[in-house]
Amino acid sequence: MTSTDYSFFPDSDRSQAKFVPNRMARHRLDWAFAVATWTATLIALAVLATLLIDVATDGIPRINWQFLSSFPSRRPEQAGILSALVGSFWLLGVVVCVGFPVGVGAGIFLEEFAKRSRLTGLLEINISNLAGVPSIIYGLLGLQMFVRVLQPITGGRTVLAGGLTLSLLVLPIIIVATREALRAVPSSLREAGYALGVARWRIVWGIVLPQAFSGILTGTILALARAIGETASLITIGALTFIAFLPPLSLAGLRTPFTALPIQTFNWVSRPQAAFHTNAAAAIVVLMVVLLSMNATAIYLRDRLRRNQGLA
Repeated sequence: MTSTDYSFFPDSDRSQAKFVPNRMARHRLDWAFAVATWTATLIALAVLATLLIDVATDGIPRINWQFLSSFPSRRPEQAGILSALVGSFWLLGVVVCVGFPVGVGAGIFLEEFAKRSRLTGLLEINISNLAGVPSIIYGLLGLQMFVRVLQPITGGRTVLAGGLTLSLLVLPIIIVATREALRAVPSSLREAGYALGVARWRIVWGIVLPQAFSGILTGTILALARAIGETASLITIGALTFIAFLPPLSLAGLRTPFTALPIQTFNWVSRPQAAFHTNAAAAIVVLMVVLLSMNATAIYLRDRLRRNQGLA
């Protein structure tokens, strides 16, 4: 008798018949779905591993001190990534100084202080949608606002314009990460502070924010990892592909032309010589090391903060 066969029961008893699930068919479907998901995962991992092995095989032998400490050159054997590497760290510095306080502040306001209304609902929807906007759109916005309109302040196609563009790019990610970290804090902590008559801002600053800081820090570092690998937005605002100087370690460096590791890699890949392709593979390996270091730092800081909170 199947799960839908009621012919065994008389007409008067069909309303009292029990549904008997077909467990064998259900298990077969579960097994088929598990096989399909594992197959898709293994195919994706195989493709990723093939790309990584190919890039590492070509790039690792090229990485040496001369490659890391030399400027780009038209001769591939003398070319290096010094200006691109320093430019990437300059951009990250601007993103940290601009995107982190603005993003965390906006997340705290929307989650802890803003009243629920149509305006806040509209803002939340737009922030979530902005997290999925292609980076070239932010590049066009940065070209118009930071390169053209604010040229007296930014100096045009400079480090400051590129950093502000990347700050806009990662701002929705930081806001969403901040709000999720704040939501993870138990509401009982807030209610205990309210019961003692503590002001809301003191509760947020002294209780909620320390508890959520590990999640906020992790989301911020992951957002920075995305920023350091962006190419389309920097190309749109006019990042240079060949720079043989370094921005000075002062505020004047913010108003100097720049390049970055993704831009330099794009330049080398577009050249026909095979030696430049080897340089591009080496630059990709260096960029991957920087990204993995940032992700490892995020994991370490998150675990350490959580352990300290547990001990407290």
